[in-house]
Amino acid sequence: MPAWLTDIGLWLGWGLGLLLIVSGLAGIILPILPGVPILWLGLVILAWMGEFAAVGFWTLFWLGALAVLSVIVDFIATAEGARRFGAGRLAILGATFGLLFGFFFGVVGIIVGPFAGAVIGHLVGKATLDSSFRAGVGATVGVVAGTLAKGAIALIMLIWFGVAWWL
Repeated sequence: MPAWLTDIGLWLGWGLGLLLIVSGLAGIILPILPGVPILWLGLVILAWMGEFAAVGFWTLFWLGALAVLSVIVDFIATAEGARRFGAGRLAILGATFGLLFGFFFGVVGIIVGPFAGAVIGHLVGKATLDSSFRAGVGATVGVVAGTLAKGAIALIMLIWFGVAWWL
């Protein structure tokens, strides 16, 4: 195989790994992307590009377990936050759409979007305005808690990978 073709393959592999990591970090905020599992896939590709010399099977296994944990924690945080404040399915669906829409308005939109979406969704379900506001607060608390948990898990994964790579 010509050397230039090997070089292109190396650049593509490293580039894909880094692209997946950046996409995974974006997915922590964007609910449409499974952020931490995408980040983990990027880490696996980087380990592969390093021929698994520095980062081996067990490190990748435990990082994968953390990625699965992040999905579970995010789901539980969102559902539990909404449930504790009386949100129904339409409120949770509204909060999800509100978060997607709110993303285009920056940090304020990410916080206000789920609240407004949950309130609207709960009102569509024939709820009172008071219970709809409570559902909005619960959905927002759940989304924020889930996002913070995913961010913390992603940070732990990146640090763990970095330590394994350089030590």
